[in-house]
Amino acid sequence: MRNRKILPLLLAALVVVAVLAFGGQGVLGQLTEGTTTAPTTGAAAASASASPAPSRPAQAAPAPAQKNPSGLPAIRESQLPAEGRRVLALIRAGGPYRYSQDDQAFGNFEGILPRRDRGYYREYTVPTPGESDRGARRIVAGADGEKYYTGDHYESFSFITEGS
Repeated sequence: MRNRKILPLLLAALVVVAVLAFGGQGVLGQLTEGTTTAPTTGAAAASASASPAPSRPAQAAPAPAQKNPSGLPAIRESQLPAEGRRVLALIRAGGPYRYSQDDQAFGNFEGILPRRDRGYYREYTVPTPGESDRGARRIVAGADGEKYYTGDHYESFSFITEGS
């Protein structure tokens, strides 16, 4: 009975040793390309944990350029006011936001943005230097990741081309 439990472990260990002996990740990657794998246990897990983890960037990278679903004029991220670029960074990081009204549902009552279900859009204040209140500038973000800038309190919008 005891041999039945040890045999699968020995076979798993031999497979791991064989894979590592024949090129490690290169062979394993070719064998598993296009497939999903189950969590690794036992000897295979110990071997896998010895591999270095891929390095991650220190900061979240800007979102990849999005397609403009609105047909509205575009504005490059680099053309936004400095406060707008800072708000974009906060949105990417998930906050914290300066105003309690930020990250709340935007109703799109003006109908300028593409029609979506209630709650699809969220709004964020872009502070205006010298203003004692929230001012007129906002970024509105859609649930699919698209973002729009308004400098005139929703009278007009520009699609933000992120990462440019």
